[in-house]
Amino acid sequence: MLGFMKTLRLFLFSVALALAAGGLHADDDGDEHDRARAAVAAGQIKPLSEIMDQVEQRYAGRMVKSELERYDGIWVYELKLLPPNGRVYKLKINAQTGRVIGTRGQVQEKR
Repeated sequence: MLGFMKTLRLFLFSVALALAAGGLHADDDGDEHDRARAAVAAGQIKPLSEIMDQVEQRYAGRMVKSELERYDGIWVYELKLLPPNGRVYKLKINAQTGRVIGTRGQVQEKR
């Protein structure tokens, strides 16, 4: 439950920042968000909270940004993590399987 609350707070904070910066527009993103919610409801992709639980167990750092994108019909979570060394790295995760399909930066796995 604690992980869920942490995820929820981070998500709400991210949305607030995006809105304040003008990064989210309801007209532009509404359809995409609806499709993402429908995909979760239909079991086509895993919810972000489940992906974050996996990431928190395996990787060092806290998530500072998350996006859900679609590439050639495949849903991909793009997560940016900030580890203790301060060097942000990025994980691309298949939203259906939860498998890491790409990285950028110096990835830090927990030992």
